Amino acid sequence: MSVLEEKEFGKILTSVVRSAREQGNTITGKEVEEAFASLHLNETQMKEIFSYLKSHRIGVDETPDLTADLSGEDKNALQIYLESLTFLPERSEGEKQVYIRRAMNGDKEAQRIVAEIFLPLVPDIAKLYAEQGVFLEDLIGEGNEALMRGVTLLSALEEEDEVESALSQMIMNAMEERIQEDLEAGAKGKKAADLVNEVADRARELADELRHKVSVEELMEESGWTEEKIREAIRLSGDRIEDLDSGEEQRNEG
Repeated sequence: MSVLEEKEFGKILTSVVRSAREQGNTITGKEVEEAFASLHLNETQMKEIFSYLKSHRIGVDETPDLTADLSGEDKNALQIYLESLTFLPERSEGEKQVYIRRAMNGDKEAQRIVAEIFLPLVPDIAKLYAEQGVFLEDLIGEGNEALMRGVTLLSALEEEDEVESALSQMIMNAMEERIQEDLEAGAKGKKAADLVNEVADRARELADELRHKVSVEELMEESGWTEEKIREAIRLSGDRIEDLDSGEEQRNEG
């Protein structure tokens, strides 16, 4: 695949996943094949795509059981939240439409009630994104916040029947952003840990060789690393690299 094809592949895959999320984490094999038709992928590549979708709890030509593989903690959080929804007042379809119209016209109390009406969307959507590195409870929290913000923005819509779809999209966006933020934070954390471990290992080797705790300058000379790299590792470790004398005490005294 060329660089352009790889970019196109990424865009199509993202679109397929989003489409499946909007359909309750299910999509047909035909839809997937049609989406990737322009790239002329071989059978092996298509199998890899289907495996990827399955690993993200997306059913191809079948409806997945979205609660079957939830952790005990996630199941408990889901049960507690669903139980809390049973205490909400029931609204007739006529009442819902009245409150939606008022909310679209900026009525604050109506917006609160509309948020209440659509709260069941949150756990339903959260289940679509479960087991992707973020606890279900946190996904529900993000969804609730997005819903509360969303009901204040309904005046931008033209039709009442657009409300549920618009709020669902806002909830999905919020959950996807939270998952992405956590992935990026995890990647940064791993990068920091790798740097600290690399510097600590080299410092230990040199300390064993020299038979004393090494200085930053000695480690720079032996490793060829910059002072900036070594001091970044010191900072990230909280100056706890055992075999490395950071010289911070002398620097602070000076």
